[in-house]
Amino acid sequence: MYAPLRSVWDSVLGPLLQRPKRLQMAALCHRGEGEDKEYLLVTSRDTGRWVIPKGWPIRGLLSDETALQEAWEEAGVKGETTPEPVGTYTYQKRQADGLEVPVETLVYSVAVKDLAEDFPEAHERKRRWVAADTAAEMVNEAELKSLFLRQ
Repeated sequence: MYAPLRSVWDSVLGPLLQRPKRLQMAALCHRGEGEDKEYLLVTSRDTGRWVIPKGWPIRGLLSDETALQEAWEEAGVKGETTPEPVGTYTYQKRQADGLEVPVETLVYSVAVKDLAEDFPEAHERKRRWVAADTAAEMVNEAELKSLFLRQ
């Protein structure tokens, strides 16, 4: 491509045509301390992959409150969250029309105080408590793997 045209494309037109990342909030649910610390993974509804509870922003809730709400809906978690994210990760979300969109996910630490047997998505998901290194092996997203390995 001609250099001045390439420069215009790279600096103006290309960025205008790119889709911005969407934003979700996620809950890194944990229990125990030290070597006994475990993390809660849930299966996704569509593919059955192991993930952490996450979802789109909820009007009227702060980001950490949204993460806690998603932990309740997807895993039956009642607990306490941190006001600041402990990390982020990105992934490609497949839409109903088959298109994939990039999603940036803010991850909040959630200390689990209680785990309900009956919760909104109980019939749609499985849950499993695992150590950080096992969780890193079970999830697909590289940045999420790294987040578990830093714990």
